[in-house]
Amino acid sequence: MKLNLIAPSGALPDVSILDKGYTWFQEKGIEVCNLSCGHRQFQRFAGTDSERLDEINLISKLPSDSVVMSLRGGYGLSRLLKDIQWDAIASQVNKGLKIIGHSDFTSFGLALYAKTGASSFAGPMFSYDFCGDISAFTWKHYQQAIQDNKLDIQVLSPQEIEMPLGVEMKDQSVLWGGNLTMLTSLLGTAYLPSLQQVTNGILFIEDVNEHPYRVERMLHQLFDAGYLSSQKAILIGDISSYKLGEADRGYNLPDALASIRNRLGQKIPVLTNLPFGHCADKLTLPLGKYVSLSASQSGYILKASW
Repeated sequence: MKLNLIAPSGALPDVSILDKGYTWFQEKGIEVCNLSCGHRQFQRFAGTDSERLDEINLISKLPSDSVVMSLRGGYGLSRLLKDIQWDAIASQVNKGLKIIGHSDFTSFGLALYAKTGASSFAGPMFSYDFCGDISAFTWKHYQQAIQDNKLDIQVLSPQEIEMPLGVEMKDQSVLWGGNLTMLTSLLGTAYLPSLQQVTNGILFIEDVNEHPYRVERMLHQLFDAGYLSSQKAILIGDISSYKLGEADRGYNLPDALASIRNRLGQKIPVLTNLPFGHCADKLTLPLGKYVSLSASQSGYILKASW
């Protein structure tokens, strides 16, 4: 199985780190293709719009047993969405092609599902996760998803729910989400899955460098757009790298989530500490696949096979 890199967003600040990721996969018997995309730079982007767009659209020409991985996040995909050949890429995905990334890449995964119903993976990226200290947890769950076609995670962490929750596979609970800022930016566009596509789903979110009040504001926006109240559950991943200030007067992320819980009521649990986001230990989550979820006050279990 070949690993094909794409660089659809920001330029890589330090190209010297690429060799470590290349060596890591080579030692695992995995050929890394298109490493040169990590050397492109135009302004803050990993190449011009046309270079990055052409690279994305060439995904549809790759062998169906390939894995496509985003080099990194940053910013840049929003400029390209209208010209991506969604149907051609979805055709290869439906034949077995796997596409993975997170952060800015959230917009690609959500748009692919919105436009075609095809699934992708929210998970590690080449420079962030494989060109530095490599997490055994991240690698384990990457392999589990990419090679074994399954998700199986138990989160042992106290949860604020009133009663045990069970969501079975037959309930058609689609897993969807990603970076909260990117997700919210797609509201009102053709690139966010419709309410019909994700009703009774399980929404997962993460974010970085976003203050709790901004996280709360975006969640209220999603609520007012009808998305939060239509979910079976909401999973909160890593939200980090912000700094509280004097004006907060004690207001923090748990307070922000309490505001959302208050609007949702007890029927829709907001579960925390999902190992996903801009953190070393992250899951590989099947965006657009159906999952089962069970939760209690001591934690929750998330499972899927496809």
